[in-house]
Amino acid sequence: MIEQDTVRLLRECDAGIKMGVESIEEVVDRVHSKDFRQVLVDSRQKHNELDRELQQMLNRYQDEGKNPNPMAQGMSWLKTNAMLMMKPDDRTIADLMTDGCNMGVKSLHKYLNEYKAADEKSKDIAKKLVNLEQKLAVDIRTYL
Repeated sequence: MIEQDTVRLLRECDAGIKMGVESIEEVVDRVHSKDFRQVLVDSRQKHNELDRELQQMLNRYQDEGKNPNPMAQGMSWLKTNAMLMMKPDDRTIADLMTDGCNMGVKSLHKYLNEYKAADEKSKDIAKKLVNLEQKLAVDIRTYL
């Protein structure tokens, strides 16, 4: 049970990191503020660092991880592009990114509650990801 919950939690973190990085990459070149762009670049780098740690854990369990849900990816892309067509400014990007961070935090807490038997290292990864998402949401508030 411990190993099963551990792998499941790690897979959800893997999908979450991928979704976060894809979201940042989708908007970073559209950001006008140099400082805002740097916040996104720094966050992407921290997500990638956490991903390397996560991939090492998945390799220990001989698991390939998980990609984000294609429907969620498509809806995110559609919403992002539709909103940016209507209002292509940093406020819109900050709003979209904040919503994404909040959804990520909500999902990760759900998975932490669902996979209670996961080992502490995998729970720690999930908590680090929650902290990254929360920090990004706070860091971009000035651009809302």
